[in-house]
Amino acid sequence: MIILGLILLIVGYIAGISILWTIGIILIVIGAILWILGALGHAVGGRNHYW
Repeated sequence: MIILGLILLIVGYIAGISILWTIGIILIVIGAILWILGALGHAVGGRNHYW
């Protein structure tokens, strides 16, 4: 999810499409939150760890 967010950020910046930029930021934030929760040992989506 973080990698997809980075790709959307880059494409949105190069193409000048602001919606891709916004979606990329949202995906990076959500991916980082899920990653942190998984690293702390909380169950994310029914799993004990999130890759």
